[in-house]
Amino acid sequence: MPRRTPRTALDRQRTPRRFPKFLGAASICALIAALLSPLTQAAAADSTTALAANDYCGGQCSDILPPGQNGNATLAQILLNQAFGIQPDHAEDQLGPYNNLASGAATLTDAKINDFFNDASFGVASDQVASSTAPGGRTDVTIVRDKKTGVPHITGTTRYGTEYGAGYAAAQDRLWLMDVFRHVGRGQLTSFAGGASSNQGLEQEFWRNAPYTEADLQTQIDNAIANNGARGQQALADANAYIDGINAYIDASDSGRYFPGEYVLTGHKDSITNAGTIDHFKITDLVALASVIGSLFGSGGGGEVNNALSLLAAQSKYGVTEGTKVWESFRERNDPEAVLTVHNGESFPYASKPDTAQGEALPDAGSVTQEPLVYDRTGSAATATATGASATAAATTLTSAKRGMSNALVVSGKYTASGHPIAVFGPQTGYFAPQLLMLQEIQGPGLSARGASFAGLSMYVELGRGQDYSWSATTSGQDIIDTYAVELCQDDYHYLYHGTCTAMDKVERTNSWKPTTADGTAAGSYRMQVYRTKYGPVEYRATVGGKKVAYTTLRSSYMHEADSIIGFQMLNDPDYVKSPGTFQSAVQHINYTFNWFYADSSHTAYYNSGDNPVRAAGVDAEFPVWAQAAYEWRNWDPTTNTASYTPPSAHPNSIDQDYYISWNNKQAKDYTTASWGDGSVHRGNLLEDRVKKLVAAGGVTRSSLTKAMADAALADLRAEDVLPKLLKVINSSTVTDTTAAAAVTKLSDWVTAGAKRKETSAGSKAYANADAIRILDAWWPLLVKAEFEPGLGTDLYTAFSNNLPIDESPSAAHGPTGAHAGSSFQYGWWSYVDKDIRAVLGESVQGGLSQKYCGGGTLSACRDALISTLKTAAGLTAAQVYPGDDQCSAGDQWCADSIVQRTLGGIKHGKITWQNRPTYQQVVEYTSHR
Repeated sequence: MPRRTPRTALDRQRTPRRFPKFLGAASICALIAALLSPLTQAAAADSTTALAANDYCGGQCSDILPPGQNGNATLAQILLNQAFGIQPDHAEDQLGPYNNLASGAATLTDAKINDFFNDASFGVASDQVASSTAPGGRTDVTIVRDKKTGVPHITGTTRYGTEYGAGYAAAQDRLWLMDVFRHVGRGQLTSFAGGASSNQGLEQEFWRNAPYTEADLQTQIDNAIANNGARGQQALADANAYIDGINAYIDASDSGRYFPGEYVLTGHKDSITNAGTIDHFKITDLVALASVIGSLFGSGGGGEVNNALSLLAAQSKYGVTEGTKVWESFRERNDPEAVLTVHNGESFPYASKPDTAQGEALPDAGSVTQEPLVYDRTGSAATATATGASATAAATTLTSAKRGMSNALVVSGKYTASGHPIAVFGPQTGYFAPQLLMLQEIQGPGLSARGASFAGLSMYVELGRGQDYSWSATTSGQDIIDTYAVELCQDDYHYLYHGTCTAMDKVERTNSWKPTTADGTAAGSYRMQVYRTKYGPVEYRATVGGKKVAYTTLRSSYMHEADSIIGFQMLNDPDYVKSPGTFQSAVQHINYTFNWFYADSSHTAYYNSGDNPVRAAGVDAEFPVWAQAAYEWRNWDPTTNTASYTPPSAHPNSIDQDYYISWNNKQAKDYTTASWGDGSVHRGNLLEDRVKKLVAAGGVTRSSLTKAMADAALADLRAEDVLPKLLKVINSSTVTDTTAAAAVTKLSDWVTAGAKRKETSAGSKAYANADAIRILDAWWPLLVKAEFEPGLGTDLYTAFSNNLPIDESPSAAHGPTGAHAGSSFQYGWWSYVDKDIRAVLGESVQGGLSQKYCGGGTLSACRDALISTLKTAAGLTAAQVYPGDDQCSAGDQWCADSIVQRTLGGIKHGKITWQNRPTYQQVVEYTSHR
């Protein structure tokens, strides 16, 4: 079956034919003319704005965020885009420069950086002012937008006015998207935007993880404010002012009839009478939004039940002792060959394997069943497509293989040409239209920053720059989620809590939908139901030693989605962040699992954030444990879900290391992450190898570090780090088969050429070494299966594949954004193949697998298996390897890899060439400091 790119919200309105047939070209033009008659937003050029005096970057701060700043479009603009491809102003003017770096990096110089990035200096030159707005008629705040990108530069004379302006600007640029995601966070997307199967999957994925009631959302606000003194009170005031700004724009755009056209296309507003409403935002919406972002990018852990199942499969095949040894070798908890962010040898033990595990609650064989989420399906909710989307959503939620993404390259001034540190970093958040992130500059009392924030949460810049420092983050993935086995009593909906039979709390959400212009999905409905315990929501049912249990998941950030606001507030405060130490102090207040990086004119720094619970002695974080007092987090209070957390000094941290790299790899020695795959080959190696080489040579510049990132962005990890060893096995004797020999030649030539997935020339939409790329894409899953399944057996091979996917090539449908998502090679069996092949070759391997698998450990049999599968792969056509989907024809290799801006609204954009790099990205080098 052809793969389909998952769609959410308005992804169905991709082409004009999606609209009713009566909307032909002539009638579209007539309708557009009528729709252009409403009032447009007032904007007057202001020639007095000057560059800010508090900018210490010396014109050497740059950033980029495709496709463009403008994420709102009126109905007329949507119709023009759908019918004729016309883009609203600033809707995609950052997409071209972003795309062009793939072909332009080779000749990049410092002088050319802003050919591919924006100038991220503070302020707007007077001759570059496009508009200046006093939102809501206020006199204490101005929103200036620049001509080149339309980014809002918000300047306020009062704190309230500044935040009001931030809310107003956010609604100007992302109102529809903000509305979509406040409904996602509440598990109400389908009722709001339509019943497309991907919408069903999206709301199920997030609501299963955070099934909050309105009271829960408000409680989280109350607790965050109460626990943070004056900063908590300021955060509340900022949030309220921000919401006032959003609502002021809603009212203005409604009365002026320039609100996003998606409200018409989804039936919320009438284009002729203007009947209907756009609901005002409220403060609990911000918590709902935060729960989505935190779940996507900042909640490491989970997967304990899957871990238990693979351990049991290993013990079933090999016996308890040997099976456990095999399992541990594949788990790679603390692999000595893993690339590290803190690479100076310092140890930060966390979630380590205990000498003797205590309280483990492994399920009885065959007893595990997943807890249903969806009930009472009707209409289109009962189709096979809908139930398939539900299964995918559940698997995504329950795995430890969270799609972290994001990367960072930071070099100390000791190794740069200028003597100042240089950083190239940013979050890899997928590609959407409009983008999840938005750019802004915010200047006001206690606020001075420019950068990116998630839409609807932009009261502060979340990733960006201050006056004399920049910061960014990557997803870290350390384990802050544990699975507890609660023993059932009375029936399936009561459990023992400290010896008392206690009723579970049932939370429900009923959604229904009907066809709209935007989403023609037939009418349908369902009810989502989650049972909650003091130990978190129920995810599985099983028996343990014959006793009926429910497996629950407890996340340290559960019921604490609002807490991180304090850390972001500090990052935006120029009176707080003045040094590496104060930066680290600020990000310690962020309870989500991130790696944070910092650079100013003299120093660099790193800190790993997250509320890491202190576990009871002997508890192994890899597996479910009994829900009993002895195995709970230390000083855990179930009423507030608070506990003792590891101190900041125990988190991986560093100041002024020679360089830092991060691509969701292992943070430091002895620091175990929840996801599998931190072994000898990781995509972090693509950065490590390049940056280490630059640092060794010295004289690093902004352009050379950007080149290193861009080069890694086009690299095929398998081809660069594993393929040479596979070819070494094959070439251990002469290849006589002509088909295999021809394939080996093509693969060898590709490796020699650099192992890139790169166009022959800019815009050619064809790869150099295309045959070799096709062969490896086809060969990898075949060779992994042939290498490991005979030794592991089908059951254990399948179980390990559930823990760690086999492959993640650019053309694969993977992660929260599906195919065409850019991010690739985060999870795969490359380390296993690397270690096993080296062992078969007789080479030294640290932390190797417990036995040799390829060919049963003999070189000749291994070679035979590789050649056999290579011949099969070489014989597959491009159409078989790249079967096509709703974006691409079968056999179109470039298109299969290409990045698509997934439509979350009515505006669509063209495809760009594959690049494995941050969505929002900064290039910074500060020249001075306050």
